Amino acid sequence: MYAIVIAVSVLGGIGVLSAVILYIVARRFHVEEDPRIAQIEELLPGANCGGCGRSGCHDFAVACVTSATLDGLKCPVAGDKVMGKIAEMMGVSAGKSTPMVAVVKCNGTCENRPEKSHYDGAASCAVQHSVSAGGCAYGCLGDGDCAVACRFGAIIIDPKTGMPHIDENVCTACGMCVKACPRQLIELRPKGPRGMRVWVACANRERGAVAVKDCKAACIGCAKCAKSCSHEAIEVKDNLAYVNPDKCRLCRKCVEACPTHAIHEANFPVKKSVELT
Repeated sequence: MYAIVIAVSVLGGIGVLSAVILYIVARRFHVEEDPRIAQIEELLPGANCGGCGRSGCHDFAVACVTSATLDGLKCPVAGDKVMGKIAEMMGVSAGKSTPMVAVVKCNGTCENRPEKSHYDGAASCAVQHSVSAGGCAYGCLGDGDCAVACRFGAIIIDPKTGMPHIDENVCTACGMCVKACPRQLIELRPKGPRGMRVWVACANRERGAVAVKDCKAACIGCAKCAKSCSHEAIEVKDNLAYVNPDKCRLCRKCVEACPTHAIHEANFPVKKSVELT
């Protein structure tokens, strides 16, 4: 019994001594945090999505306070209004940012893409990709890793097409879906004037004959889109076309020229048909 009392007393003494040492060290090396960090953090959405390129909202707030300017600092979720308030608090100017939105670089719907194999494992795109499941090696796997990663509910998997549908009115362009897709099929692109934009909905880099066997809507690298573009906004590399959003003037000639309809457009006004009398 005496030995137990001694042991408990020694352990208790060590605990008290450790607590005193930790308290002294904490007091000695304590650094007062700039109160503006907490104020900026209150303005932020608190999603900690990493869309700003930082580890979270607190890290972003620290960067705003410790940086001489806000150049390169942008919270895609909060938007320009909140960034304006932060700039006013910091006494600097906040530059305008280009509104971005996520787009899917695949149109391998159930109708366009034949089923070459049947996967019966975990409902995860990452797992499917790791075992090379799915018909097209470049196509969407449809298990919704992107939808799970989206903290704003902007992505759903369409049960009819088996493809992700992105609600551009909800999408914050945080980039979490981009990171979640194992086949890098989601890209952040400028929303464009009045939401109008053009992009290639394909990532297949096989030659044309092979690509169309995988999917009827695949880009075949024929370069007809590039030839039709008078603004040099389209590059064809490794059998795949890419529309440069910085050069694109939204003329849509490439959309009309594409024989497989691999180039998609969004939010353009419907062309009125001319009736001949």
